Amino acid sequence: MLQDKSTTFNGTMNRRQLLKTGLLASLVCLTPIPVWARYDLLGSSERSLSLFNTHTGEKLKRVVYWEGGDYLPDALHSISYLLRDHRADEVKQIDPQTIDMLFALKQKFSIEQPFEIISGYRSPQTNRLLRSASNGVAKKSFHMQGKAIDLRLPGVPLQTLRKAALQLKLGGVGYYPKSDFVHVDIGAVRSW
Repeated sequence: MLQDKSTTFNGTMNRRQLLKTGLLASLVCLTPIPVWARYDLLGSSERSLSLFNTHTGEKLKRVVYWEGGDYLPDALHSISYLLRDHRADEVKQIDPQTIDMLFALKQKFSIEQPFEIISGYRSPQTNRLLRSASNGVAKKSFHMQGKAIDLRLPGVPLQTLRKAALQLKLGGVGYYPKSDFVHVDIGAVRSW
């Protein structure tokens, strides 16, 4: 005898509903925890940054990019524009988790000082150009995905900035004291 597909499981849920619920629960469990939950940003009603692009001289002073639980598209665009590939004049959306990583660093130092940006987004052409001039440039750099930034913070020793980035455990941290910057990305947690 064939069973009706709407037969209930424990009297409340049919098999199809149970499978859907199980699949949904699995997806929730396997979804990475949002970056903001991995460090203490929950108490912040807004997130803002001040940035200075060392190559173009452009500045953003205390741009609020997240407010009331939402990222603000215009502010994210302004940040992405400042972090564009200045060589190719090409803009790519910077991953909001990368921006949150800078905010977390800012919180560690409790200052409004602008981050000095050495490199944000890099087009594949620019990355090849830089790679041909230096062995410190990765072939598949996170810069090309808008997931990495090279920076420094005036008034904060480079080694202190590196240590703070490492403590976040949010991604890769590279230390380049001869070039006077720290690299941060939202890839796997690693350091060099």
